Amino acid sequence: MFNLNSIYKFYYEWWKNIDKTLFILIVFLFSLGLFFSLVSTSLIASDKLDTNNYFFFFKHLAYIFIGMIVLIFFSSIGEENLFKISFYLFFISLFFLFLVPVLGTEVKGSKRWLNLFFLPRFQPIELVKPFIIIFISTILCSEKSFNIYFKYLLTFIAIIPACLLLMMQPDIGQTLLIFLAWATLVFISGISLPIILTFFSFSLLSLFYMVFFISKFIYIKKRILSFFNPNDGTHNFQSDKAIDAISSGGYFGKGIGEGTLKNRVPEAHTDYVISVISEEFGVVAIVLLLILFLFFIYTVFKKIYLEKNEKIKLVLTGTMCLIIFQTLIHIGVNIRLLPTTGMTLPFLSYGGSSIVGVSILSGMILNLTKRKID
Repeated sequence: MFNLNSIYKFYYEWWKNIDKTLFILIVFLFSLGLFFSLVSTSLIASDKLDTNNYFFFFKHLAYIFIGMIVLIFFSSIGEENLFKISFYLFFISLFFLFLVPVLGTEVKGSKRWLNLFFLPRFQPIELVKPFIIIFISTILCSEKSFNIYFKYLLTFIAIIPACLLLMMQPDIGQTLLIFLAWATLVFISGISLPIILTFFSFSLLSLFYMVFFISKFIYIKKRILSFFNPNDGTHNFQSDKAIDAISSGGYFGKGIGEGTLKNRVPEAHTDYVISVISEEFGVVAIVLLLILFLFFIYTVFKKIYLEKNEKIKLVLTGTMCLIIFQTLIHIGVNIRLLPTTGMTLPFLSYGGSSIVGVSILSGMILNLTKRKID
């Protein structure tokens, strides 16, 4: 039997010690995603798939409910348990990623989803990302007497399986995201600048060779060439429609439900949600959203600055890097600052895997920024 009094005391202590500003910001961002889903994006998806008008809204609501349970779980367990559980979950989620090439479901030419009989369809990489940050940070802060450069090598070996599996799908956007998060953690851990510049040069040359000389990645080459020469090919179609929708909305938007170009934006409820919001609510709404994200980032980095534990500093920095880079890539693609690639907007985009993934990240952030009791 559960002792209700013990549960109440446990979560009373949790509420007393978490950073309430961060918690309210996270809940508010999720609520904004749900609001935009209700008034705009879910209606587009429902129309295209000929389902009930609010089918995707109720699914979004269910995902957020699950996400909040996940968030509370990861934010309420002890620090030691968080690291221990995350260590095992990293290998479990990586195993699911290994299953994608074999059992994965292909959607629009990419095999990124796993549809197991005992689980709803999900994207394993969204589960891998939070736990790989803790795995890398654990290696870098290991107290064993390894040479620091050997630790860097181990962290690189740790991300290779995930990156190779992502490139097989193919999903270059998520590969880049993991690589950037890894590079940031290695850089702030104290690696010398000449070494990291040499490594980046080698990585860029390898990427150039892969994109331009391996046939599997010919679509990326076409997207890059189309990005620099808009009249060449149709690979800018999504971004062109997105920026048309943004331009159509102007500063203050057309009003709720008044957007017209949003219906022509592919994946409007996921990868191009920012363009739909902009058409109906205006560029001002996007600026306010960015200010909200910046305040969230500032609040976490203020905590990182005051933190003395190096491992916690690295984990918090890594989780924030994932959120920052993903947000920048999403917005960059929508306004044609970056070549077309599929990337959801954290907290706001529709999608169960994306919402659960960012809920895990948020739970980790809330856990590691809790008030310490000596």
